[in-house]
Amino acid sequence: MRLGPQAYWLPTVLVVGECAIGGALDLMRAPPFYPVMLALGYPGYLATIMGTAKVIAAVILVAPRLPRVKEWAYAGVLINMVGAAASHAAMRQAWVTLLAPTLFAVLALLSWAWRPAARRL
Repeated sequence: MRLGPQAYWLPTVLVVGECAIGGALDLMRAPPFYPVMLALGYPGYLATIMGTAKVIAAVILVAPRLPRVKEWAYAGVLINMVGAAASHAAMRQAWVTLLAPTLFAVLALLSWAWRPAARRL
């Protein structure tokens, strides 16, 4: 089944938006992500590392070409989201805390799977 470009761009825009906005909020150490990161037991400086990585991933995912670097960006987004869900689960938080990271992990997988040939290795 051949999917149109909208099938690729919808999850991609959502993932890029989460990376750009979430990364900027991490860099500013602003709610809602920074307090959650601290509550999960992570050190505050991790926000700078994660924020920088998220903003770079957002730029790479929308940039033309760079297929190998895009693979790494997708891997990073997926690791971040799976790690977030696992952290919430490990702290025995309510199951609803798993919804957002799980949703964005699925969106990242869809974006990766549906990307056009020009964006593949």
